[in-house]
Amino acid sequence: MNAWIEKQRYIIDFTLSSLLRRKVKNIGLLALYTLIVFILASTMFFTYSIKKEASLILKGSPEIVVQKILAGRHDLFPVGYIDTIRQIRGVAGVESRLWGYYYDSLVGANYTLLTPPKEERTDRSQPKTATVASEDADTGATGPAKPLFELNGAKLEPGTLIIGNGIARVRNITQGDYMPFRAFDGTVMNLRIAGTLSSRSELVSSDLMLITEADFRKLFGIDTQHVTDVIVTVKNPREVATVAGKIKKRLIDLRPIIRDEILRTYDSIFNWRGGMMIVVFSAAVLAFVIFAWDKASGLSAGERREIGILKAVGWETSDVILMKFWEGAIVSLSAFFMGVILAYVHVFFTGSLVFEPALKGWSSLYPNFDLTPFINAEQLTTLFFLTVVPYTVATIVPIWRAATIDPDTAMRHTGE
Repeated sequence: MNAWIEKQRYIIDFTLSSLLRRKVKNIGLLALYTLIVFILASTMFFTYSIKKEASLILKGSPEIVVQKILAGRHDLFPVGYIDTIRQIRGVAGVESRLWGYYYDSLVGANYTLLTPPKEERTDRSQPKTATVASEDADTGATGPAKPLFELNGAKLEPGTLIIGNGIARVRNITQGDYMPFRAFDGTVMNLRIAGTLSSRSELVSSDLMLITEADFRKLFGIDTQHVTDVIVTVKNPREVATVAGKIKKRLIDLRPIIRDEILRTYDSIFNWRGGMMIVVFSAAVLAFVIFAWDKASGLSAGERREIGILKAVGWETSDVILMKFWEGAIVSLSAFFMGVILAYVHVFFTGSLVFEPALKGWSSLYPNFDLTPFINAEQLTTLFFLTVVPYTVATIVPIWRAATIDPDTAMRHTGE
């Protein structure tokens, strides 16, 4: 056993010396390899972390959101339906919501406006929170998606707004400033900024505005007999799907959306975006595999001479293959660890600066938030098989062919 370990040590020492003799070529290969690992690792780390972040936040979203549907589209919800839903067995409570979108042509961004929960329904022992619906810019799917923002101590009164930090940045406004809105009838409403939402909730509140119910109805022209939708709480969490089915059966023009459906939708969106990035860069991975094959099969005269000399002084074919294996392992593992470390810094310290627009979505109003690192063995194993294994497979056959070369043939070929 000791003899085998000593042999491996000598072969690794010789391999390192061989790599250093061709340092320019190997540094170029290492840089390209590291770039490939960096791209794939950044995509995986960002996608997985933002999925985990969203899932943790969305756990506080409503158990059931009920919308009225007209011609396949979201319509205003009649207040008279609320009592009917409240009477369904298993329903613990029903609360109406008012929310909508306002397009700001000055900065080219859509804001989400929401009336917060009524004071008497807020848990006094917890920070004030609320939920808001969102429409995905890419799919157009409408549903509840923005929960648990913090009011940050600001007091909402008639004629005032509480805004998200993203809005404050793009409009360069702060507490005490006024923001004009054009109402549905063409009149202008000047609302004063009463405060901003907590930066800790910016992932879900960057484009959010809190507004009083009276101002909301005046801005959009919605009468008191209608709301946007309602949220339903269920007595037994295991009966959420059952209660949703009862609501749909009782009122056929309603669409109940349960929390699990919201989580699956967002999971699919981020999986699609991350997969899109990987598919785009798969061409680069394929090109790298071809490059690795060409490097291993297209031995230079110096490398052929080196193999010939090694076999002439007594090296076996298995020793040469082992040397090339260690050479590939050193390059691939070095590139793998450097790429992973750079991707970690890129995603969790720079906010995925390079791939941010593609992975977060295309918008004029981006949230600023720090992702919490979520890295597990599954991600690293998948990344290892996507990067290290293709390189290894691409070099095994050419290395075997090179190792079986006759020493005399190699020496004569080198000398010609």
